[in-house]
Amino acid sequence: MALTAATLLAVTVPLVWMLITSMKPRSAILTALPTLDFTPTLVNFQALFTGDSSILPYIRNSVVASLGSTAIAVVLGCMAGYALSIWRSRAKAQLSFWIISTRMAPIAAVIVPLFVLFRSVGLIDSIAGLMLAYLTFNLPFAIWLMNAFFAEVPASLREAAQMDGCTPLQAFRRVVLPCAVPGVVATAVLCTVFSWNDYAFAVAFSGPASQTLPMSAGSLITQTGVDWGQLCAIGLVTVIPMMVLGLTVRRHLVTGLSLGAVTGE
Repeated sequence: MALTAATLLAVTVPLVWMLITSMKPRSAILTALPTLDFTPTLVNFQALFTGDSSILPYIRNSVVASLGSTAIAVVLGCMAGYALSIWRSRAKAQLSFWIISTRMAPIAAVIVPLFVLFRSVGLIDSIAGLMLAYLTFNLPFAIWLMNAFFAEVPASLREAAQMDGCTPLQAFRRVVLPCAVPGVVATAVLCTVFSWNDYAFAVAFSGPASQTLPMSAGSLITQTGVDWGQLCAIGLVTVIPMMVLGLTVRRHLVTGLSLGAVTGE
């Protein structure tokens, strides 16, 4: 119980602090001692969505890059994960480990080779380049998760569908895939969160035309100081969509993660 309370505090306190600070005027933020005696204002949020410094283009770039990368990763991950789950070979365990090991590599290890590759094909400062960069980590993760999810579906269901006249593809699409919907949702949410929160790939590969939301937060930290009000406001704008997404699909997310997918096979 104490551990649960401590975890809840560790998660809640920073969010509450960001909310309070984002609604403070600049004079209240810069006081020597924190205070709750201030008049709430939305000026920090207004500054984010108006004028030449509006973050709307950054939000659009984040949404397109995150959802595009997630969609590709989930589609390819479902197909590859299903093929891996029904494959009978001694090399299956080794192949599964090799796939997930690419996800465990540090981002710094792939940034330089990807930068050289993207520059040679003109993908620097493009949404397509960001999507491909996210796929280098999302795709192996999706394959690994979906392999474990599909392994939980009884083989007898697939065999019965094929005995009733379904082709292997039809059995997958009409029988196996619907049984793994919680797993698909869990995989999609985890891939989306990784892409949405990414900063390293965005710094390396984006430019004026493709900057994402986390990049815009970095622009508020300059040599002349930190705009704490707008920084907390943009932090909330970044965090809230992922919280809403998690709460919206929480039933599928909990069910999916409880199917043993986090262990892999």
